[in-house]
Amino acid sequence: MTNKHKEFSKIYDQHIDKIYRFVYLKVSSQETAQDICSETFLRCWKRYKTTKNTIENPQAFLYRIARNLVIDHYRQKGKVQIIPTEAIPIPIIDPSQNIEEMAMLTSDVNTIRLTLAKLKDDYQNVLIWHYLDDLSISEIAKMSEKSEGAVRVQLHRALEALRGGLNPPQA
Repeated sequence: MTNKHKEFSKIYDQHIDKIYRFVYLKVSSQETAQDICSETFLRCWKRYKTTKNTIENPQAFLYRIARNLVIDHYRQKGKVQIIPTEAIPIPIIDPSQNIEEMAMLTSDVNTIRLTLAKLKDDYQNVLIWHYLDDLSISEIAKMSEKSEGAVRVQLHRALEALRGGLNPPQA
């Protein structure tokens, strides 16, 4: 195994779960999420093996590829909505979990997906990256090529939109 292969293997191991979760929350099926995730890493590998130096920020590069592939997916499907709210699949579940844990996990994932579906794409991304993928404001700023202040504002607005969607104004 060459040095490039070993380095890329580390990148893959470090980021596969986060990239998969990011894509899964944006598409309508596990199969589609797996396909997009595979294509994301394949494109990253093609770029990685042809560069003399390593990719400066592999995480940002992977998210950018994944985000673009999700957009392409919906363009090809002719869909306007970023996250479809119908036919939400059951997430991958560890068979060693008991039935109650499995039901709670499925319910939580469905709630997250339905709630995110109500938000615009930029808000979905910043919420997923910060709260689910546990990325810092500075990491998100680098990935999205925005200032840290702009990311904080976007995160605040996303939370406000989320709160507004959960508690609509009463007449």
